Amino acid sequence: MKKIINIFRKLFRLIGGIFDKVLITPITKLILKITDFFKDNGRSIERFFERRSTLIVVSLVLAVGVFILIDRESNIMIDQYAEILYNQPVSAVYNEELYVVEGLPKEVDITLVGQKRHIFLAKQSPSREVSVDLTGLKPGNHKVTLKYSQRLKSLDYKLDPSSVTVTIYEKVSETKSLTVDVLHRDNLDNKLYIENIELDRSNVIVKGAAYKLKSVATVKALVDVDNFVNPKAGTMTLKDVPLVAYDTNGKIVDVEIVPKTVDAKIVITSPSKEVPVKVVPKGNLAFGKSIKSIIPSVSTITVYGEQEAVNKLDSIEVEIDVKDLEKNKEFNITLKKPNGITELSQKTITVKVEIDNSITKEFKNINIVTENLGSNYKVQALSLEDSVVSVDVKGSEEAINALDPSTIKAYINLKDYGVGEHEVPVEVTGDDVKLTYTSKTKKVKIRITEK
Repeated sequence: MKKIINIFRKLFRLIGGIFDKVLITPITKLILKITDFFKDNGRSIERFFERRSTLIVVSLVLAVGVFILIDRESNIMIDQYAEILYNQPVSAVYNEELYVVEGLPKEVDITLVGQKRHIFLAKQSPSREVSVDLTGLKPGNHKVTLKYSQRLKSLDYKLDPSSVTVTIYEKVSETKSLTVDVLHRDNLDNKLYIENIELDRSNVIVKGAAYKLKSVATVKALVDVDNFVNPKAGTMTLKDVPLVAYDTNGKIVDVEIVPKTVDAKIVITSPSKEVPVKVVPKGNLAFGKSIKSIIPSVSTITVYGEQEAVNKLDSIEVEIDVKDLEKNKEFNITLKKPNGITELSQKTITVKVEIDNSITKEFKNINIVTENLGSNYKVQALSLEDSVVSVDVKGSEEAINALDPSTIKAYINLKDYGVGEHEVPVEVTGDDVKLTYTSKTKKVKIRITEK
């Protein structure tokens, strides 16, 4: 303990010695020198200050200093400053149940003029909003003055604008039916579909000037997909859906709508179906060549979209250009979404096409069927040769050997044909898209009669 005390004692002595050497000793010497100077020259200094010229100069210097000080302070106190308060709200006092006011600005600018400290205080304790009293004014045009109630009377203010011309209309009301508009529909998951939207009311009341109500073509509830919370298949309720009135050009009409919002019950579904991929080659291959096989990377795809579109879809058709193709090739295909389909389980596929030498084989006695015959008609071939045809099928030997003749379809299209005898072209199709089908008989004769 004694050692610690000795250490602190030495430390304080060291600090005291430095303080004495650097500060106390020099100041003491300076004071002694000044004292000695006045002792030796006291009489001379006294005579110097007794001179009239000296007193005049000292007085003048003091007067100038005091003047500068007072002038600086007075400038600070009396200088005027200006500051603009932008976009200050305007309120109007009138019977809002009976009248509509147009021409009144929603905001004005206020210029404050005064001392800087007063402007500062005014900004810290803002005054009440700009107002105009329309009480007692009847329908028509009126020039009115805007007023600004300031808390600090030491400030001057100027409104821009300070007066405006307003038009007062009698307020009328009408009942309008509600429709629905869906915003940001594309932001909904493509696998989901909005099947139905039911509002908690079908009609609303619109209020305003008569000329504006005449321009209201529709009132819409704006259902915004971005306001859906974790959307999924099922039923959800969206609260406080805003209502907006539009004219025939789709522009917003500024009218009062009662109520301002509605609730919407939204039914979300996810219609889907698995359909096969159908590859359709387009164009003629190189001479003597045919398609031996077509192998897509996937055989089926799941489609999502509107229920009706999903129900109608039987396959996803993929076209490949095989014009002048003479050797095997792999195609990379980006799938296109059919109308009403919003999502595909597969966006792209590859199709491998294998090429082989071509042969032709004849298939005889393929019965001719009719299509698009009117329901009040019946048809008859004029001869046996007009009821069947022979079909040449061209393709690879492997594909032709595997062909089932019952999949070959020969038909005549009787759309727009009426009672009488006609010569009609024969058309041939088949299920295997790797093969080409040609009827050896180009036209047949038939007779159409009424039932």
